[in-house]
Parts: sequence; structure tokens; C-alpha cells
Amino acid sequence: MKAGFIGTGSMGSILIEAFIHSGAFNPEQIIAGNRTIRKVELLAETYPGLHVAASNREVVLGSDLIFLCVKPSEFKKVIDEIKEDVLPSQLIVSITSPVLLKHLEGLLPAKISKIIPSITNYVLSGATLCIHGNRMQPEDKEWLENLFAHISSPIRVSENFTRISSDISSCGPAFLAKFLQSFIDAAAQATGISIEEATLLASEMTLGTGKLLTTGGFNPITLQKRVSVPGGITEEGLRILDDELAGIFSSVISATHAKYEEDIEKAELLFALKQ
Repeated sequence: MKAGFIGTGSMGSILIEAFIHSGAFNPEQIIAGNRTIRKVELLAETYPGLHVAASNREVVLGSDLIFLCVKPSEFKKVIDEIKEDVLPSQLIVSITSPVLLKHLEGLLPAKISKIIPSITNYVLSGATLCIHGNRMQPEDKEWLENLFAHISSPIRVSENFTRISSDISSCGPAFLAKFLQSFIDAAAQATGISIEEATLLASEMTLGTGKLLTTGGFNPITLQKRVSVPGGITEEGLRILDDELAGIFSSVISATHAKYEEDIEKAELLFALKQ
């Protein structure tokens, strides 16, 4: 099995490194290309055996499984470059949410899925969202999800729920980190505790909380109840959070969905103009 990557930006490189670290692929099984070739050369220096492709066509011609890890605005150009070389037997994975399955299936003969990764996959954790195209057979879906199980928990979602699912699993780490940084900064300003010590405490707390919510038998509601007691300190803190956070995530979701709809409209226009 040869895996090809078109695009080795932030998420493309994370996937490559995660697959190698997990043992899902050896470097010799990977061929990668990027508009800035030096980015691929650096990966090849870190992982000897990884093949540097001189073009997107070379990636396609040398791969069984092809990952499209490019920005929505670059998608149509890439497809135009590779479409004459793509075979029905190949499997193509897009990691770009605004580019819809119908766009890809309308131009490429391959089996196609959309997989939305997360930065948490870098440490072989978190979810990957799996949205499969019409040509994907049950055995194809199982094989692809088994591959991603090396670096994540693959979860099938409807394409209609791509944005909200991504908000939670892919944007969520940044949102959570923002919350934690605000907590850390406030702690340092109010008490004089060092940023370094507060960051260590917050990071270990986050790790432990994640384990409680995934393998510890708790959900967010039961965890709050277990930690807080009537009239206690935690309950007082939760009361403030209830007041201050009311409506904040509704606003966040509204903003991310508005941007997503804008990106879909741009993709629709791009593909319509270049049919």
C-alpha cells in the first residue's frame, strides 16, 4: 500500500507524522508533494525513505491512497492537474470540509471519502470525522476507518453535520486552549502564581478530565455534580460561569457556521466556473 499526500501544510504534515509514529505506514510507503517543495524535503530528512514528489501527478501515479490536504481555493486547480491520472481503483481522501463530496465525485472516478482530522491526532488521540462517498463499499469504509484508528477514534457523521462536528472535534482544541489560557492569566494576575506553574496545573487537569470523560464513566453533567457540593467553592465558581458563558457558544457556533456557508458558496462558484 502506497499513500500519497498532496499538500504538506499544518494538517497534512500532522497526518504524515501521526501515521508514521503509530506504525500505520513506514516512511517508504509515503509519497508527498507540496507547492513549496522544501516543506516535503524537510519531512524526508526527518523520516528517511519518504519520497518527495516533484508534481501532484507524480503523487497520484505512485499511490493507492491519495490524501488531498489543500485549501478550498486550491482544490479545483489540483483536481484539474490530476484528474486524467486518477483511477477508479484508487481511494481519495479529502480533509477539506467546504469542498463537498458531490464536487469531487463529479470530477474524479475514484472512491472518495472526506475525513476531517484534528490536531489531537498528532498524539494519536481525539476523533476523526468520517464522511463516505457513494462509491465507497462497506469493506472500503471499514478499511479506511481501521487505518485512522491507528491515530484516532474514527466517527462517522453526516455531511450535513460536518461543520458542527468539526467545531467540537477540530476547532474544539483551540477553543479549549483559549479558555484555559484565560483561566491561567486570571490566576496569575489575581494571585501571583507563575504562568508556568498555572499552565502545568491546567494542562494536567485537562488531561485527567479528558480521561474521566472518555474512560472514567463520566459525562460533562455528572462530572460537574461529582466535583461540586451544595454551598461549596466549586458550585460558586460554576454559578459565575453559568452567568458569564450564557449564550457564548451559541455565538461561536453561529460565527463558524456563517464562515462555513461562505466557504461552501465560494467552492460551489469555483467548481461551477471551471466545469
